[in-house]
Amino acid sequence: MLKHDIIVIGASAGGLEVMRKLLAQLPDNFPGTLFIVWHLPAESPSILPQILDRVCPLPVAHAIDFEPIQPGRIYVAPPDRHLLVEPGYVRLTRGPKENRFRPSVDVLFRSAAVAYGSQVIGVVLTGSLDDGAAGLYAVKERGGIAIVQDPFEALYPSMPKAAMKAVMVDHCVSVTEMGSLLVRLTNEVVVEEAVNPPDDNMEIEVGVAREDNAFEQGIIKLGTPSPYTCPECHGTLMRLKEGNLIRFRCHTGHAYSLDSLLVEVTKGIEDTLWNTLRAIQESELLMRHMAGHLRETNDTETETLFLQKAEEAKKRADLVRQAVMSHETLSTEKVSDDAKHH
Repeated sequence: MLKHDIIVIGASAGGLEVMRKLLAQLPDNFPGTLFIVWHLPAESPSILPQILDRVCPLPVAHAIDFEPIQPGRIYVAPPDRHLLVEPGYVRLTRGPKENRFRPSVDVLFRSAAVAYGSQVIGVVLTGSLDDGAAGLYAVKERGGIAIVQDPFEALYPSMPKAAMKAVMVDHCVSVTEMGSLLVRLTNEVVVEEAVNPPDDNMEIEVGVAREDNAFEQGIIKLGTPSPYTCPECHGTLMRLKEGNLIRFRCHTGHAYSLDSLLVEVTKGIEDTLWNTLRAIQESELLMRHMAGHLRETNDTETETLFLQKAEEAKKRADLVRQAVMSHETLSTEKVSDDAKHH
C-alpha cells in the first residue's frame, strides 16, 4: 500500500527561517522521508543539518552517497553536490549545474519523480528566480503532489510564483499550515491511477545529473538547436519545451531556464564590457609609451600620430565605460520591479 511518503523540498534566498518553521511542526513519528536542497555557494560550509536538528524531532543530516533511504529521516544536500533520489537510496554527484546551481532543486525533484512517481510530494519555498519550477513539473507529470509556499508571505516570492506558472499546484499555503498538511498527505494512500511513465527526456536528464555522459545519453535529442550558447562551456544550447516552460541544455549537460539564461547572458555582457575597457586602455597606454620612446629618438612626426591614436582610444574607452556603468543584469523579477516603479 503506497503512500505519499517521499517529500522533496527546495528553497533559496530566505529559506533558512522558513525551513526551521516548517520542520519544527513535524511530529517525531512522521512517516515520510524528507530531502532538502537549499542553495549555498560551493565554497561555503553548510551547518544547515545542525540548525534544523535543533528544532526538528526527526534526525537531520547531510546525505551520504549511496546511503539507504529510511522513513522518518531528513537528508540535506551538501554544498556543491547534486542530491538525487534513487529507488531505495540517495546519490550525491558533481553533475552539470542547473540554473547556475549545484545542488539544484530541479535535479532533486526530477530524480524523485522518476524513482517514486505518485509517492512524491514536491515543496517549493522562498527563493529568487525559478529553480524548482521544472522539477515540480516533473513531479506533477508522474502523478505526485505539488505544494508551494504562499508567495504573499515569502520573503523572496520568485520561486513559488514560477512554480505556480509552470504547473497547476495542489496546495498554496503559508508555512504555518504546511506541517499539518504534510502530516495529512503522508498518511493518505496513493490512489492507483494510470500515471505517465517517466519519458525518455526525463530519464536522460536524471542520467546527466547522475554523471552519465550527457552526449552519449542522447542529450542533443532533447530539443531543437537554439541560437544561444552555454554561458559555462559555450556549447550550443538545445531548446526544450515542457507545458508552458521553456528551458535550455547544452550537449555537455548544463541546464538553464529562460530566466536564469537571461541573468547569465546579461551578466556576461558586463564581464565582456569590462574586458573590452581593459583592452582599450592597455592599447592607449602602449601607444603613449611608444610616443614617449619616439620623442626620445626625435621622431616627432610619428610621435604625433601615436598620440592622436591614443586620444582616439581614450574616447572609445570613455564610451565603453559609459556602457558598462549603465548596464544591468536582468531577470524577470527585476524587470517586473522596475515596471512597478515607472
